[in-house]
Amino acid sequence: MSDLKHRKHKESSGIPSSPVSAKGVRLKGEPVQVITVDTDNHSFHLDEKALERVLLKNHVQNKQVVVVSVAGAFRKGKSFLLDFFLRYLNAPASTDWLGDDESPLEGFTWRGGSERDTTGILLWSEAFECQLPDGTEVSVLLMDTQGAFDSESTVKDCATVFALSTMISSVQVYNITSNIQEDDLQHLQLFTEYGRLALDEQSIKGKPFQSLMFLVRDWMYPYEHEYGDDGGKNLLEKRLQISKKQHQELQSLRQHIRSCFDKISGYLMPHPGLNVATNPIFDGRLKDIEPFFKEQLRVLVPLLLAPENLVIKEINGSKVTGRELVEYFKAYIKIYEGDELPQPKSMLLATAEANNLAAVAIAKALYSEEMDKICGGDEPYLRPEKLESAHENFKLLALTRFNSVKKMGGEDFSKTYADKLEADIIEEYEKFVKHNNSKNIFAAAQTPAVLFTVSFICYIISGLLGFVYLDTIASLVNMIMGLALLLLCIWSYVRYSGNYREVGKKIDDLAELIWDKVLERAYNMVLTQGTQMALKNSTGKKKV
Repeated sequence: MSDLKHRKHKESSGIPSSPVSAKGVRLKGEPVQVITVDTDNHSFHLDEKALERVLLKNHVQNKQVVVVSVAGAFRKGKSFLLDFFLRYLNAPASTDWLGDDESPLEGFTWRGGSERDTTGILLWSEAFECQLPDGTEVSVLLMDTQGAFDSESTVKDCATVFALSTMISSVQVYNITSNIQEDDLQHLQLFTEYGRLALDEQSIKGKPFQSLMFLVRDWMYPYEHEYGDDGGKNLLEKRLQISKKQHQELQSLRQHIRSCFDKISGYLMPHPGLNVATNPIFDGRLKDIEPFFKEQLRVLVPLLLAPENLVIKEINGSKVTGRELVEYFKAYIKIYEGDELPQPKSMLLATAEANNLAAVAIAKALYSEEMDKICGGDEPYLRPEKLESAHENFKLLALTRFNSVKKMGGEDFSKTYADKLEADIIEEYEKFVKHNNSKNIFAAAQTPAVLFTVSFICYIISGLLGFVYLDTIASLVNMIMGLALLLLCIWSYVRYSGNYREVGKKIDDLAELIWDKVLERAYNMVLTQGTQMALKNSTGKKKV
């Protein structure tokens, strides 16, 4: 009773519960909602900034990712299970990663009771770095999902959450209770229909989704099929068995499920105990959980998360990095913005779009990195012709990189994105040109030099015109001289104060026009004539 009073005081005082590991050490990270739900309109929205904070961290964005998701009906212990995943990932080398009997279970929020707790889709904010047996460094991400079939969710809502999490994850844990029933298979067929039809419409190699585990919670028939993966495998084979005696609809359902996933497995878990199910103040302490359940946890969690069992996220045969996963999130959420569930073809197009956008992002990043090396940051000023030459070389390099990436949709579809890449590169090039010009001290002095030169020339011309009594024309020239001096004063004020910057830009443009159309041509003409006269004089002296 004192625990209940303490919890109520903590909730009413607004004190947040700091997530801690099984050893009492603060967990690194927190659950981050990346897909939010508008309950009034039954629509889903991507929080791009939250997603990028997770996936675009320096140690994540360029690494291949493993995404483990848990999905299924509401109030069936998905978040509860994920917090044991967190314990394992926080102590991967420890044999007692489950922790002591007195530590509360924390991480993804969960609670007992009959009302839903999780909405939308959440990611753990910190990716866990892991090395596969072959030496590959990967980032492991955990995904929590809104439960299906509650009183507030439509069929579309349930299908959207399950489909999105299956499309994004490399391992989808299908969390079901007591048994694998026909309605569980029917729901799975509905949620994965996109993958089946996309596979039928496009001759792509492989299957649309990767790994699916049927996790049967509260299994009550260990005398028929024992707890664990062997029992799960046997039960699954029996449930997915196809025979001629079955109705065509039942055969089609099972064929569909097998056609959608590269790997399908099963696992049978015992009930965690009545104290877990009925105690209103249960907080995940191991002392309150049945030994059978804890024993199976020690097998199940490494079966999914041990380095040798991790499954890297792949789309169309290409391994996906954190940076690329951001693009897939953005593309997939777009197809759910309408009022109806998307047509199966929409998923294919969205996947192809995300695939091509990811290739564009990689190629564009390559171009920017190479250009940065020669004219970015503190690099010295580069002559325009050399900058343009480097731009052409790196543009070709970026396009070659884009074309080398495996992409869905065919050449015609990818051409649009190749054009987009070229347009983006030109835009980036213009930024680099401006940045490079800002380093040119002579370019910065061009405007005052031009205006002063105009004033000086006008002064000389005015004096000559006055000497031959052409006072009217001399007055006009004096007006031009005065205007040039006035513009010089205005330009100096703009540069000094920072005000009226648009006016300053107009003056810069006028000065550049005068230089290009008048002064530069006059200078080149004088220089050419002077050179020719010098050559003539030199030739005449030699003859003498």
